[in-house]
Amino acid sequence: METLIERLWHQTAADEVVQLLKSDANRGLDRFEVEARQRHFGVNAIPVRGGPGPLIRFLMQFHQPLLYILLTAAAITALLDEWVDASVIFAVVLVNAVIGYLQESKAAKALEALAKTTLTEARVIRSGETRNVPSTELVPGDVVLLQSGDKVPADLRLLRSRDLQVDESALTGESVPVEKKAIELGLETPLAERRNMAYASTLVTYGQGRGVVVATAAKTEVGRISELISLADVLETPLTRKIAKFSRVLLVVILLLAAVTFAVGVWRGQAKFEMFMAAVALAVGAIPEGLPAAVTITLAIGVARMARRRAIIRKLPAVETLGGTTVVCSDKTGTLTVNQMTVLEIWAAGQRLTASGSGYEPSGKIQVCGDEQAEVLSSAAVRHCLQAGLMCNDSQLVCSESGWKVQGDPTEGALIAVAGKAGLDAKQLDTQSPRLDTIPFESQYQYMATLHENAANHTRHLYVKGAVEVLLSKCPRAMTATGETCPLDVAVVHQQVEAMAAEGLRVLAFAGKPLPPATHDISHGDVGDLVFYGLQGMIDPPRPEAVAAIKACQTAGIRVKMITGDHAKTAQAIAQQLGLDGTRQSDEHAPIVKTAHDLAGTSDQQLIEVADRVAVFARATPELKLRLVRALQANGHIVAMTGDGVNDAPALKQADIGVAMGIGGTEVAKEAADMVLTDDNFASIEAAVEEGRGVFDNLTKFIVWTLPTNMGEGFVILAAIFVGVALPILPVQILWINMTTAVLLGLMLAFEPKEDDIMTRPPRDPHAPILTGELIGRIVLVSLVMLVGAFGSFEWAIGQGYSEVVARTVSVNVFVMVELFYLFNCRSLTKSMFAIGVFSNRWIGLGVATMLVLQMAFTYSPIMNRIFHSAPIGWDAWWRILLTGLATYMIVGFEKWLRRSNYWNSSVAKVHLGESDEGTTRS
Repeated sequence: METLIERLWHQTAADEVVQLLKSDANRGLDRFEVEARQRHFGVNAIPVRGGPGPLIRFLMQFHQPLLYILLTAAAITALLDEWVDASVIFAVVLVNAVIGYLQESKAAKALEALAKTTLTEARVIRSGETRNVPSTELVPGDVVLLQSGDKVPADLRLLRSRDLQVDESALTGESVPVEKKAIELGLETPLAERRNMAYASTLVTYGQGRGVVVATAAKTEVGRISELISLADVLETPLTRKIAKFSRVLLVVILLLAAVTFAVGVWRGQAKFEMFMAAVALAVGAIPEGLPAAVTITLAIGVARMARRRAIIRKLPAVETLGGTTVVCSDKTGTLTVNQMTVLEIWAAGQRLTASGSGYEPSGKIQVCGDEQAEVLSSAAVRHCLQAGLMCNDSQLVCSESGWKVQGDPTEGALIAVAGKAGLDAKQLDTQSPRLDTIPFESQYQYMATLHENAANHTRHLYVKGAVEVLLSKCPRAMTATGETCPLDVAVVHQQVEAMAAEGLRVLAFAGKPLPPATHDISHGDVGDLVFYGLQGMIDPPRPEAVAAIKACQTAGIRVKMITGDHAKTAQAIAQQLGLDGTRQSDEHAPIVKTAHDLAGTSDQQLIEVADRVAVFARATPELKLRLVRALQANGHIVAMTGDGVNDAPALKQADIGVAMGIGGTEVAKEAADMVLTDDNFASIEAAVEEGRGVFDNLTKFIVWTLPTNMGEGFVILAAIFVGVALPILPVQILWINMTTAVLLGLMLAFEPKEDDIMTRPPRDPHAPILTGELIGRIVLVSLVMLVGAFGSFEWAIGQGYSEVVARTVSVNVFVMVELFYLFNCRSLTKSMFAIGVFSNRWIGLGVATMLVLQMAFTYSPIMNRIFHSAPIGWDAWWRILLTGLATYMIVGFEKWLRRSNYWNSSVAKVHLGESDEGTTRS
């Protein structure tokens, strides 16, 4: 039995399937056989891979290289009985962990609120009786009955079908419900075209069917996708990679400097213990204690901003990752499109009309091409075409708080909406011409017909809608614009159908005729000698905001690719409307489209070239989506993948950042993603990219601001050791400088508004380091200013006869004041503070004012004097301190001006983006 479950059931005859599964199409399985199979196959549910518990998630917050450094420093200082120093460092680490843990927990709770947990039931035949059972109890061989509104509970091979249609968009990306038939198919039939199968998690939208369970739980197509998710690599984000690399380099530098400090001091004859303490002081000074907290808080601020823009960030680095994205791979249905069928074109009496608006909202305009003033309903053929679509219809449009929705078939919803745009009202027409009889749509006939009575004169009228080929064979005549009839030119109609199909439209034909007044019911024999009214072409149209978002992404140098399970022509038409860039066909102005069949035999190396060149991929399977994401990553791209279906989940997990839809997305997709959009709006991706770039900018600004302090403190200690004088600053004072300024000054940069040109820059080179040569040069420059200012002020105070305590207090204030003035330089890495707006970040002023108050307390408060070994200083020292800070601002401002004037139009002007020439060229 186990080997049978792996069989390709779509190629096997229905009777043979039942025999192989030792079942009965009419009686199903008996109770004892069901129990035996339940013991063998287990519960019909996808195995849930439990995530880490709260304790593990909290401990994982400490799993960062910089935090390892800080924890080591804290441990050493504690062993040396420097409890104040150790407590401060431990507090920094703990705050960082708590912030990260709370953010992840908040995201998890938000996702739980989004989840809609419903217990699915299935109607099965067991021992000849029909009964409802929980879907979890199904086993292979069970015979399941399906009807409109049912969720398919397992993978079924259909045995019987009556007008059965199934919405498979979550699994295959197919825009419209798929018509199902209990036929035998070929071995090579792709998943999206297996009309004789109904797959778990899909939804029955119309008709009835009977099928035998051929796979449950992990053996279903949904289960197989779950396995693909587990095979997808869990990638580090660009930010975590850069921070980790930066931390490793910093660790090596710190250890080398500490070793040099210890060795030089011992060589000069100083006590080993004193030199060890000096080395520890240097290490503590060189470590940017505020960096982990700054990274976490800056990302958390980005998360808060994204939450206001309807996005839930599951992991903090996801915000920055979007900022570094070079390629966005998007699903089509429900992501780039509205996932609502919309009539775009009408053709009647040789006249082509276009309809504006999208979705089921009956608002918009219908106009004759090239003539906005033409009265649409003045043409009898157009009026009858729209009226036929409205009256030969079993669905309804309902307006709810979340917008207009269709109750019934999406195609019929589109016909109601377009009739409403022309001013036709379904309720009014139903009152004027009530329905007397119906011939429902059946797959063997390919049409639907309704009989109506005119309440005013009691005449009868037949309306028919259906497949073009079928209705044309039944229409010898066509209606003209004046309401008369003329011979139907079939060739002209076919030409128009082909033109609509070339645009990716799904085309329906409409016809009708008057019937005798005594007619009370209709049969298939009445559907003949019809008058052809016209055609309506519909499609699931692009979201208007998605068009603008794609354009913004392309302006920012980000390439957008569509990966969909839909038909190639439909995908190509949508891609053209969206304005997707791609290699163009030589004979057509359209993006190249590749299907899963085209790429079936492609090697991984060949796929890398194709993935980079082609913009649209249709009929994509979950395996192909996963391969495409990997191919783009192999080519050096940072890939964001958006999607809402189960079939998107493996690629969502593999991508550098997976973005799932919160409303229309499946729970599988949400769990695999790093970010969930609560409004299902692709435009939020563009907003997230902008936000991510702002986050990385602000992080870079913080690093460029904080490192000179750490480097300057290290230089001061090294200088004191080499010269052989007392340390100008003590370890506890270093911690005071680093922590207070990091919180009150540096973190204010996290609130810095995004610069105006942020979305006109090309993407950052993923391989470039956080700090470029120019920024490192600036850091060294400011560090030297700090060295000269602090060491010089210390020596000046000693020369004036002040005590070492007073001299050290002067040095500490020099460090703080240089950082304060330098902060204004760091608000932009290329522009002056006046260019970006002096008061555009009100948090800077608040931070500066608070820092000055605390520094006064550090200098003049007796309690602070005892804790931090400081002392009051006179005004003769303050003017030197302020002059040093102002000089720093002027020097850095002059350096930025030189770069703007000499290199503004060159690649060097973009160094703050972290780009290389190679990366810029590729983008």
